[in-house]
Amino acid sequence: MNNVIQIECPPEVLISLHSSAKNFAELMKMQTAIYLFKEGKMSSGTAASWLNMERVQFIYKAMEAGAVFLEDDDDDFQREISLL
Repeated sequence: MNNVIQIECPPEVLISLHSSAKNFAELMKMQTAIYLFKEGKMSSGTAASWLNMERVQFIYKAMEAGAVFLEDDDDDFQREISLL
């Protein structure tokens, strides 16, 4: 079951962004997924699934937004190796 979350958005915001409500909702969804990933609260796989995209594509977008995919430590390296 999917949950729908509604937020209020004044028309001025959409006008200033030259965006439709649908496009703005998709932008907020992407930005939220990237934020939660950067904060370590959502995995890249879960975020990619939520956004209906490949995991690699999400990681690329998150890294463009400043996310760090791997720390320079052995734990991250071993975790990523185990996924191969």
